[in-house]
Amino acid sequence: MSDRPIFVVGCPRSGTTMLQLMLHSHPRIAVPPETRFLVPAYYRRRAFGDLRVEQRRRALAEWITSDRSTKFRELKIGKADFIREAAEGPGSLGSVIGTAFRMYADRFDKARWGDKRPSYVKQVDILLRLFPDAQIVHLIRDGRDCVASLKEMPWYTLDSFHAVATWAEAIDAGVKLRRSMPGDSYYELRYEDLTDDPATELKKLCHFLDEEFVPAMASPREAASVAVPAHKVWHSNTHGEVTRARVGSWGKRLEDWEVALCEHVLGGRLEANGYELTGASPAAKEHVLSCQKTLQKRRAGRLRKAVRDRLNRLREPSPVAALLTSGQQTPGGVPRQRADSHELTEPVL
Repeated sequence: MSDRPIFVVGCPRSGTTMLQLMLHSHPRIAVPPETRFLVPAYYRRRAFGDLRVEQRRRALAEWITSDRSTKFRELKIGKADFIREAAEGPGSLGSVIGTAFRMYADRFDKARWGDKRPSYVKQVDILLRLFPDAQIVHLIRDGRDCVASLKEMPWYTLDSFHAVATWAEAIDAGVKLRRSMPGDSYYELRYEDLTDDPATELKKLCHFLDEEFVPAMASPREAASVAVPAHKVWHSNTHGEVTRARVGSWGKRLEDWEVALCEHVLGGRLEANGYELTGASPAAKEHVLSCQKTLQKRRAGRLRKAVRDRLNRLREPSPVAALLTSGQQTPGGVPRQRADSHELTEPVL
């Protein structure tokens, strides 16, 4: 049976929380609420020094459990227990992070863990550096519905141009992943198909994950009580049955100029993913220019961050990839621990 990590990605408001719950409803898979320490820990990796040293692993684990920017508390696992297990585990960044998720799965006596965060769709290269055997599940929803839903979120403070750019970036990232990743590592499905026939779509997904389909996955509301924090009121729909009530609701939630902008900027991407255009009146030139400027600024910001990361990769103080699952522990390359120490010796050859 597979023990590969599972990552649910997509544009925000594309139904990733619903899919998280569906996966969490499987008896072998545990997917927690968003914890928000994986990517920050990766970008801070140099600050923690050589993670082959137990003291450094302990320092990283302490940061994960105590820093105000993380949501470690959502895992509901003991801080001291995690710090101890991370310190005693393999000496790599992915191993420390993976230990937290593995302990979350242990809470439910499940053999396999996952993680959900929409923005991961643009950070899959980081996920694969940390967990080389990861499986990526990309949930796609009509961009117009995503834009409409983003605008209504209490935590979303940007404008419609940024919302349009967010969906475009997720779709473009998916195209690259589809072309570059093996078929057993990357999978796409549509929100509309999933809500229309959950059982059929989940059977296909389970085949990809090398798991048996379980009917409970198609009705995940029971999992919401343990896998969706109560303060996230915008996920209230997850506490009911799977519904198509919001499919195509963008027509009543977007202004005419926003519909025109979406179909102008996103039209090719929408059609490529099976969404029909309305033939709305042409978007105003000033709106198109504003959206293009937003896309360019966001692209420039990502490029700057990517360049910094490339430089940091040349100066990494310790291994990044996890050494926890069977796929990560490749034959002949698993660091061996001394009997009297938690420090790593040379790989077994």
